[in-house]
Formats: sequence, C-alpha cells, structure tokens
Amino acid sequence: MIVEKQLTELNIGHYVTEIAKQKGTFSLSAPGHIKSNKVINYLKNKGVISVFIDDTKTLAQESKNKSKAEIAAEVKQAKAIFNESKAIQKELLSNALSGATIDLKPVVEVTNKAVDAIFNSPDSLACMVNIREKDEYLLEHSVSVSVYITIFAHHLKMSKKVVQNLSVGAFLHDIGKIKIPDAILNKPGKLTDEEFTTMKTHANHSIDIIKKTPGISKLSLEIAALHHEKLNGEGYPFQVEGKNIHKYGRMIAICDIFDALTANRCYKDGFPHNKAFSILRELAKCNHLDTNLVDQFIQCIGVFPIGSLVQLESRKLAIVEQRNENDPTNPKVRSFYSVKLNQYLNTQNIDLTETEDFIVKAVRAEEFDLDMNTIVEMLLMDG
Repeated sequence: MIVEKQLTELNIGHYVTEIAKQKGTFSLSAPGHIKSNKVINYLKNKGVISVFIDDTKTLAQESKNKSKAEIAAEVKQAKAIFNESKAIQKELLSNALSGATIDLKPVVEVTNKAVDAIFNSPDSLACMVNIREKDEYLLEHSVSVSVYITIFAHHLKMSKKVVQNLSVGAFLHDIGKIKIPDAILNKPGKLTDEEFTTMKTHANHSIDIIKKTPGISKLSLEIAALHHEKLNGEGYPFQVEGKNIHKYGRMIAICDIFDALTANRCYKDGFPHNKAFSILRELAKCNHLDTNLVDQFIQCIGVFPIGSLVQLESRKLAIVEQRNENDPTNPKVRSFYSVKLNQYLNTQNIDLTETEDFIVKAVRAEEFDLDMNTIVEMLLMDG
C-alpha cells in the first residue's frame, strides 16, 4: 500500500517510491529502501517535506539502541567473566605443568557464563578481547579464542550445546604451550627451524592433556586438535587435509589466527582489525583457511568491531559501542580523545549515520601512547 510520510516520520527500512512534497525540484534517481539516517538528512537538506512509501516493502528494524548505562553494565559483566576466565586459565596451566589432571568443572562453568552472555547480547564480550596485557598473552589468547568462536558459532546459528563444547575446546586448545621453553615461546624474532619444530609440539602436548581430562567431549577435543591444520594438508600436528577437517576445526583455525594477529605481545603490537582481515583473506587464497568461513567471520566480527578504536574525520578518537546493521561502515561510537590537542575530551555518543563526521581509519591505542585499559575504565566511569 502506498502511503505518504512526512520526513519526520521516515525511518530506516522504509521503501520510498517518489517525492510527495518539497520546496525545491529534487528528484529520486530510483525507488529504494532508506538505509541510514544520513539519507533522511540528505533529503531534508534538499528541501523534501514528505515522500510516498510502499509499506508492504518496509524492512524490519534492528533492536533498540542501548543506553550508556546498559552498555556500561554489559561491559562490567564481560570484564568480570574475562578476569575469572584468566584466573582459571592460570590454574589450568599450573596443573598442566605439574602433570596434575585438569578439573573441567570450572572451565565449563566460566565458558557457560560467556556463552550465556553472548547469546543474550552478541557484542557483550567483544570489547574485552581488545584489552590485552602484553605480558599475559598465554593466559588471554585461549580465553579470547574461546570468546571469538562462541560469537562466530552464535552468528552461524549453531545450537547452544554445540557452542558450549566449542567454547570449552577453544579454552583448552593451547594448554600444551606450558610445556614449551619460555625462550622459544616468547622469542621476539623469527624462530629457527629447530625452534619451530619444538614450538609445534605444543599441539601434541595439548591433545595429550585434554585426552586425559575426565568429562571432556569429543567435539571439544577435536577442535583443539585441529586448530593448526590447513586445508592444503600442510598444517600440524597430523597434516589433515581439507576434506577431513570438520567445519568446527576450520572455524577455530580462523579464530586462533585472528586473535594472534590482533593481540599485543611483550615484543610487538598487534595489527588493526582491517589488516588482520586482509591477512585472513590472503591465507584463504593460499588454501590455508576456508574462504566462505573467513568471509562469514569478518561479517560476524564487523567492519569496525565492538570495542575497537577508530579515528574520525574530526580528528577525534572514538571507541565503537554498537553496530548499525543497516550501515556497517557507520557504527555508533563514543569519542573521548582529541588527536589535534593530544588530550582527553568529555565523551560524546555519536551515531555516525546522523552526522557529517565519519571514520577515517581503524587505529590502536598504542599509536597515540594511550592505554586501552585506561580508556575502558574511563568510559565505564562515564557510563
């Protein structure tokens, strides 16, 4: 049914057929859906007063905007889960080093908390994986990979039971690294062939430790065993070929590499997300990773992931707080820092679909001698 809508009544998702009333002589190039508030502002600036829409073609809008208080509460909960996960990971590594049997109960409990949080709000834990302690990579990597595969599996609409098993397997996938000498594990430069051979044995150590864990599922063990295998059969430890690598194994390989690329280490800073996405795509072209799953992972994480930092055209730094599903390149952000003045600012919530400002590039806190933990704590206090 064709109905007239005042411009003030026009929303994202409406299908505009033609101009109804205006002060000027503007004309539409073609009928189409309103994809962002920028389009509505553009029509307003052209003097459009009302339009005709076909309400049978209206697209459903996404969930409501969250308040600052809601976002702050979710981030606080996520931080508590992340810190609890790190504490459990530390205990696991200590037990594995001593040869003690792994107690699966706390792992299941904390990963279930993470799964529940992500199922309730898919972005709730995303920002935590962007806050890294450079000297805690071993602890945080497995926790972060567990978070990533949970978000990814939820995006792919997998059952909660499957997601829970994937989360546990990812949480444990690198536990064998505790058996690798520190000089090799934390070497800042390129490993020698002999050192790399030693490093690769961490996968075998992980499998051995996980196999001996009472109550572990076959699925959890499988993805831990496959996280370094490649579709071309040149991975390790078993050189499994693509046709024999289950979808779950292909997923954890993507999550593992992405986290390794974006994480800060004691000897180097991680890549911005867009650079890491490019590397994933290159690895897919080389038949190391599943091309379709890489594309779905990038879609799932988002062009500008929740919790990542961006530089705006106004020379402000902002943290990404919410997606705009209808306009992924213009998320909702909160600005907090002036690059021009080299100082913190009063924070401002900005929906980039409703302003002339826009994202110039993704950045990392270290580029401006800032600390991500300080930034998040400040934004939490403000929220």
